[in-house]
Amino acid sequence: MSKQLEDFIKANREGFDDLEPRLGLWNKIEGQLNFEQEEPEQPKKREAKTFSLGFVLRMAAIIIVAMAVGFMLYIQKSAGTKVDYAKINPEYAQQRIRYASMVEAKRTELKELTKTNPELYKEFSAELTKMDSTYNRLNKDLATSPNQERVLRAMIRNLQIQTEVLNQQLNVIEQYNEFKDQQQNETKSI
Repeated sequence: MSKQLEDFIKANREGFDDLEPRLGLWNKIEGQLNFEQEEPEQPKKREAKTFSLGFVLRMAAIIIVAMAVGFMLYIQKSAGTKVDYAKINPEYAQQRIRYASMVEAKRTELKELTKTNPELYKEFSAELTKMDSTYNRLNKDLATSPNQERVLRAMIRNLQIQTEVLNQQLNVIEQYNEFKDQQQNETKSI
């Protein structure tokens, strides 16, 4: 393609050369080039901004004080987010207390019954740990929830489920202990 273009230009050279530049044009361009070479443009130097050590230290102190004040306000705000369950719903608050005490009593009983079999307690406590984490998450969300009553009901339901699971675990342990006792009695009688 470039060969065709070159041939076209050679064949039609006279058509391209019909306009000639003015005679003094090259002299004028050359004069401007010489003028620019004689007076090279100096780039403006930027002055480096320096800060004194005292200024830097004052700014650092201001930033540290501002961060400390912000942190203190955050701590006060988060500590003040304790929720009064009775203000949300007094009946639910009483239920929460009742179920929480039942769960604690059942856990104590479970620990006592599983002293002889710690592997069984580990297995049972793993499930309870999951439920506890869910309860703690609900308790944390309660402070910021727009529907606190609903979250409180969910917390109570979680405690009810924990109570049911603990009852089942206690029944399993009692049945296991009874079975174990029966086997020991049969071994003694033989």
